[in-house]
Order: sequence, then structure tokens, then C-alpha cells
Amino acid sequence: MEEDDLKYDELNLAEAKAIQNELRERTRIEPLQNEITTIAGADISLNRFSEVIFAGIVMLRYSDMQPIAYSMVESRTSFPYVPGFLAFREVPALVQALEQMSVKPDVIMVDGHGIAHPRRMGIAAHFGALTGMATMGCAKNILFGKWQEPGIQKGEFSPIMTKEEIIGYAFRSKLKTNPVFVSPGNKLSLQNSLDIMQRCSGSYRLPEPTRRAHDFVNLFRTGKLESGYHELNPTLLF
Repeated sequence: MEEDDLKYDELNLAEAKAIQNELRERTRIEPLQNEITTIAGADISLNRFSEVIFAGIVMLRYSDMQPIAYSMVESRTSFPYVPGFLAFREVPALVQALEQMSVKPDVIMVDGHGIAHPRRMGIAAHFGALTGMATMGCAKNILFGKWQEPGIQKGEFSPIMTKEEIIGYAFRSKLKTNPVFVSPGNKLSLQNSLDIMQRCSGSYRLPEPTRRAHDFVNLFRTGKLESGYHELNPTLLF
């Protein structure tokens, strides 16, 4: 990856939009080519008005959702907080976290949107386009598109639509809780993202990869985990 790809802090919004449109040409929404043995969750912790950013990627075994490695980075950003452009604040730190992983996951689930975005370039799509990784987004709130409430049972879903196109799904990950919003980012199909979400849903509203990433990043932010890449013995964790 070229260093210039991540020089975001001095961009204005017109320049940022142009980068999103260019990156959109790099994304591939297509069926996953390989079997999944590992999946990672990626999350960010930062104060909206602070330049300090804490980023983490937690890798899990796909078979049982046990964490097997994590990568943590503390970074800084001065790009403004603007809905629809949050990737410009968050992606550079996530790229650092990925680059220091000696073993890469098969798929990365990002806390945020994939193509369910006005320019099809949510953080998961942006991250996937830059890194070439298979990515998907799972967001807690809708950003773009029309949708109807899915059924109340866990696993029920409804499409997120823009005009006549499906760009993701509202997914009921837990009985009688608000849905999460799922969409592919790169090198996955819509069906892949839905199937993976079904597989990764546990006892919580958040799926296991991003739930674990959220927990680990908060431990890192509070000084309970060290920065860098670390492999785990999953039988000893939590």
C-alpha cells in the first residue's frame, strides 16, 4: 500500500469524496472464493473531539468463535467528524493494526457499514478496497437506504434498499432487540455477509467478532492490554 493512500488529515470533503469514488472502483462485491477458517472483528475507540484513536483487530477461529490473536494500535487523527466520511478518521489506524499481524484473517467484520452508504464506501468497504481483504460491515445504526423491521425472532432479516437495489440487511441478532445493519465491503457477496452474520451471532446484539473487538479495544484504551500483535491461548481467555 502506498503511504499517500493514508494521508487524510489535510483533505477537504470534496477531495475525500473523490477518494471514495476512486476506491469504489476497487471494491468487488462477489462470492467469497475461499473457505473461512478465521474471522476478525475490527473496532475503534475514540472521543469525537479528541485526536487520539485506539484501534484493534481481534482474530477468532470461525469454528467456535474463540479469540486466537489480537492487534492493537494507538494513533492520532485530525480529520473532522463528518457522517459519511468517518472512515477517513478510522481506517488509517485499522490499516496499521492489520499490517502488524503476522497471520491475517480470512474475513474481517468491521464495526460500521460496507456498501450500505451513500457512495457505497462505508468503513468496511474503504478498508477492504485499501487492503485487498475480504471485509463486511455490521453497524448498530442505519446510515443509508430504506428498510422495514424484520421479525422479532433471532436470525430474521429484511433488505436495506436503495431504489430497486439491495445494499444490505437489517438483521435481528437477538430476540426482541434492535436489529444491526449488515452489508458486504469487499470480496464478499450480499449472501456471504448474511450467512456470516448468521454464523457469528451469539447471545448478544453484537456478533462475536465485533463484540470481542469492542471489548479488547476498551481494555487496550484503559491500559489493560498492550499495543502490538499478540497470539492467544483461547482456552485461557475469559
